[in-house]
Amino acid sequence: MSNLNTATGTVEGTGAAINISCGFTPVAVRIDNIDGDAILVWNDAMPDASGMKTIAAGTTAHITSAGVTAYAGSAASASKGFTIGADTDVNVSAETICWTAWGA
Repeated sequence: MSNLNTATGTVEGTGAAINISCGFTPVAVRIDNIDGDAILVWNDAMPDASGMKTIAAGTTAHITSAGVTAYAGSAASASKGFTIGADTDVNVSAETICWTAWGA
């Protein structure tokens, strides 16, 4: 069994893309908009800017834009992490976003 890196945090939504530096390139990310009751889950088998989104009404959809994109930076760079896209249910201005990222 391998050890995984894990990082968590919160950020206020902006309605525009938000870069999250977590020190590693994630293989999976979960984003919870705790004010708007939206959840977005992404893993590295999915395309960039995508994810599975669930909103408060229980509707689940695969989104193909404005989702999550991982970024690696250079090998020596600490700037590794992911981008939270501008999805209108997940990244809402002034709403709190809690995130968890896992990496190998």
